[in-house]
Amino acid sequence: MGAILGCTVGRWEIGAKVMNPFPSYRAFRWIQVFAVLSLLSCVPAFCQQTAFVGPNLSAVEFTPTTRPESVSFSEPPAHSFWDRENSTLFASVAASSTADFAVTYSNLRDGGKELNPVTRLFSGTTAGLALNFVGETAGVIAISYLFHETGHHKLERIASIVDASASAAAVSYGLMHR
Repeated sequence: MGAILGCTVGRWEIGAKVMNPFPSYRAFRWIQVFAVLSLLSCVPAFCQQTAFVGPNLSAVEFTPTTRPESVSFSEPPAHSFWDRENSTLFASVAASSTADFAVTYSNLRDGGKELNPVTRLFSGTTAGLALNFVGETAGVIAISYLFHETGHHKLERIASIVDASASAAAVSYGLMHR
């Protein structure tokens, strides 16, 4: 009555089962329920806070001529630029840049094409390609140092993380598309 006509490995057969490429309505419904429950659990985060919980300043008397000495604001101590975390991040930048150079050089040697328009300018020779990746690593260290000197210590670390991640993604892409 209701024979199913489907194709399996290039042959059309009666009775073959074919997967539905669209998700079922039930699965979509569960996704909606999960999303609503997730949003409802976040509602307290969006509510106004009625009381401020801070330092107890009721014991301190404020007069126009005196200032409380117990309340002080100070900056956290700055770290050294070449501390352990930065050294590790710069080593990972150098390693991922070296791997990116090796994969790019191998792909270009085998007839591939450089997709990065900036690197494409330097990809004519091996020395030019190596100079590009060394310059990239030195540039990341220089940008991190600039952030360090201006007091942006989170950005100092993020610059290295972003560059190492981008190079690792380029290596992955280069290895997958050989």
